[in-house]
Amino acid sequence: MPRENREELTKERILDTAEVLFAQKGYRAVSVREITSAARCNLAAVNYHFGKKENLYLEVFRSRWVPRATRIRESFRKAVAGQDSLSPPKVVRALAQAFVEGPLSDEERLRHSQLMTREMTQPTRAFELVAQEVIQPFFKEFADKLRSVQTDEVGQEQMLLNTFSIFSMVLYFNFARVAVSRLTGREYNTAFRARLVEQITQFSLQGLGVSEMEA
Repeated sequence: MPRENREELTKERILDTAEVLFAQKGYRAVSVREITSAARCNLAAVNYHFGKKENLYLEVFRSRWVPRATRIRESFRKAVAGQDSLSPPKVVRALAQAFVEGPLSDEERLRHSQLMTREMTQPTRAFELVAQEVIQPFFKEFADKLRSVQTDEVGQEQMLLNTFSIFSMVLYFNFARVAVSRLTGREYNTAFRARLVEQITQFSLQGLGVSEMEA
């Protein structure tokens, strides 16, 4: 195998291993030595590809977390674009479907949520990265879509709070699956995910003061 290919495989193995460890334990609790041991490589490989642990951590978000978030956002866009006409229920439902019924596998969803949960409680430079590249743009895109189909005028702050509320509910039902399953006694199968999408949609519409008849 050519040297370039070997080096690329080593780099990807380091990133995969680092993501799992960072997701499980958090940035501060994982050492470079632990990563190299699990990835079956030496310290020189980490230094060569990333320079230091912080750079490796940031690259995990750039090359793993951001692309997954982009897939969710693209799923939302596709659902919205597939409508003949838009309404508040359709915009909210598209967001819920993108997360709850969306493109991530269970393994991807777990890593995705674990990494972000740790960033929410102990922020690093990675939080600024995802805030600028993912969270703020996605929030704005959703809010703009929702504003464009609402008949009542909504102030900027209220729209932001509405967006936070809807996203919070979507994220909880998507990432807190163990708790939701335990409390409801339901397995996260296709039928239950569809049920949750409708729950999120109807609950959000009540909060927005919008009727399903506007669909």
